[in-house]
Amino acid sequence: MEKPLKIKEGLYSQCLDVVNGRFQTIQNTINEIQISLTSETKSSAGDKHETGRAMLQLEREKAGNQLAEIQKIKEILSKIDVTKVFKTVGLGSIVYTSQSNYFIAISAGELTVDGVTFYAVSPSTPIGQLLIGKMVGDEVLFRGQKFSIKEVL
Repeated sequence: MEKPLKIKEGLYSQCLDVVNGRFQTIQNTINEIQISLTSETKSSAGDKHETGRAMLQLEREKAGNQLAEIQKIKEILSKIDVTKVFKTVGLGSIVYTSQSNYFIAISAGELTVDGVTFYAVSPSTPIGQLLIGKMVGDEVLFRGQKFSIKEVL
């Protein structure tokens, strides 16, 4: 039982790193925009100045929306209990299939733990939606490929 827990903790930790990395990037962007907004002084070309400020404020708004999205993703991650073992696929499940291995959490791409590759997918992605609620032995058809679920943890 210890090995699956170690794998799940490793995957969870990597997902957290991905989210924190995205968060930091967006936070840096917001800070840079804020500095640009405060340092931009009124030049003799008033229209150019106003256009520049408007563009920066649009960028800041866009970054703010991205930040809100990251907060939602962090919230989803916080709901995962890495000690829980599943019979049916749900949020926080590790799913071994005849094709690939999945960690149902957030969309974080390809992750590796102990030399084994997993795909971190959100339950709202097409593959995530197909896997949710499935059990060992169930078959899934995805993008023209049929595969079976070998193990759910």
